[in-house]
Amino acid sequence: MQNSNLDVDTKTDITIAPGHWVLARMGKRVLRPGGKELTKKMIDNLNITKDDEVVEFAPGMGFTAEIVNKKNPKTYTAVELNDEAANRLKNIFDKENQKIIIGNAMDTKLPDASADKVYGEAMLTMQNDKQKMQIINEAYRILKKGGRYGVHEISLKSDKISPEIKLGIQKDLAHGIKVNARPLTTKEWTELFEKAGFKLVKVAYNPMHLLEPGRIINDEGLFRALKIGFNTLTHAKARKRIKEVRASFVKNEKHMQAISIVAEKL
Repeated sequence: MQNSNLDVDTKTDITIAPGHWVLARMGKRVLRPGGKELTKKMIDNLNITKDDEVVEFAPGMGFTAEIVNKKNPKTYTAVELNDEAANRLKNIFDKENQKIIIGNAMDTKLPDASADKVYGEAMLTMQNDKQKMQIINEAYRILKKGGRYGVHEISLKSDKISPEIKLGIQKDLAHGIKVNARPLTTKEWTELFEKAGFKLVKVAYNPMHLLEPGRIINDEGLFRALKIGFNTLTHAKARKRIKEVRASFVKNEKHMQAISIVAEKL
């Protein structure tokens, strides 16, 4: 994601705002659970070419969109629910073959079989199971036969995790990031994709180290990492919130990881 210090509504109450919003306010650009590394793996596995019509669900501030558009796809369409984010993206991606539409990933209004590649990151985890299925079905609908759908989300490491531990993780994340995140096991993610009619092409993982110093430097670069650190140190409420977010991640680190899935429409 791009520098958001000027992009996020300063009137929002930082004590109750979603964790990704707080991090963006402090200057964090990369807000993906597996970091820039896993995003790039997802893009590589999508195999985007100059002949592809690409759709991105919920691009946020456009970090991944920048990488994808450097591949010069035939067309790029972003489906963004937030009006302000959509307008900001229009100022960045303003070429003739780039389109930003305000819409919901569950019902994009895009034509059937109109895309070669579809992807979305850090969004399915935040939905309940019914909503997850709606978004995956929508990706299937707008993809051409043989088209690919890529996601970058949070996964539970063990397919045999107990319901009690799973519920505890959900409660910890809700407290930490102020969003009802519902991460799934690899088996559960796989079942959702297969139920929609997809065939898995590639699954990749990375540790959930979003707020670890080494990951921040790798994702943001040393200068921006220092800037984020300074901003956090000088904003007490944001610092408290970020500590809460990090604590929820650290507490459940042995159970959680970042996952990228790329699947093909049969």
